[in-house]
Amino acid sequence: MNLLVVGSGQLSQAIAEAALGTEVDVLVGGRPELDLTNAPALRTAVTNAAPAIVLNAAAYTAVDKAESEPDLAYAVNARGAGHLADVCNDLGVPLIHLSTDYVFDGRAERPYREDDPVGPISVYGRTKFEGEQLVAVACPRHVIVRTAWVHSPWGTNFVKTILRLAETRLVIGVVDDQLGSPTYAPHLASALLAVGRRIAGAGVQGPWGTYHAVDAGGTTWCGFAREVLRQASRHGLRSADVQAITAADYPTAARRPANSRLDCNRLQSIFGLALPDWKTGVVACVERLARISSAGQHHS
Repeated sequence: MNLLVVGSGQLSQAIAEAALGTEVDVLVGGRPELDLTNAPALRTAVTNAAPAIVLNAAAYTAVDKAESEPDLAYAVNARGAGHLADVCNDLGVPLIHLSTDYVFDGRAERPYREDDPVGPISVYGRTKFEGEQLVAVACPRHVIVRTAWVHSPWGTNFVKTILRLAETRLVIGVVDDQLGSPTYAPHLASALLAVGRRIAGAGVQGPWGTYHAVDAGGTTWCGFAREVLRQASRHGLRSADVQAITAADYPTAARRPANSRLDCNRLQSIFGLALPDWKTGVVACVERLARISSAGQHHS
């Protein structure tokens, strides 16, 4: 099965790694060849790749910067996603489209279900939701997967930021009044490959629609940071004290939901998939980063 992954971020790398040794041939493409904002070039590239499935992991993800660059965020997250969905529909290829917990306003007391009303409170969240709508209309054979707080040994993410800050600081202030579900990219990648296998040959009556996929359980950014540094200490990496602060103590350009935990029961009931506990993802991520760090020291 040929899977074309659009985007070259941490999730794309996790998918390519998870597919090694399986029957899935992964082709990862980013800009300039696969540019969501260039519809004609995108159509040519996807057509030439002749995939059995397309997975869209490309997005404008700079949440705060999006507030001052709404047009660019919209061009990638909304219009660009729509272009890709058009191409997939014309080629008769199912599309897996990645979305975000930030489509919700965060006022619920419980984890959000797929059918809960959305209410994005940032440009990023709004453009991602507009992308979901365009995908759903343009390509009926779609699976939209909302995920959250993704981290991995690759790219830029919260785990790597906390480890970097601990190298130079004794105390790190981290927001403790926003709840979410830290999700390890390799866990998510395995689930996405399983979804891909299932929908590859599915007809109009397939398990299409929107699903939530995050690591089990939830915590705050502060709890997340403390777990990262607990694991760092186990591997002899620099640690630091994490001080709980409020979102009001740490003003950002974009507002973030106070609760963006996601309920993943639908993914389990329809696909039989459940991601591991978020702490196991942190354990695995920090362990890999520690290995990379020690290998670097041995070579320098």
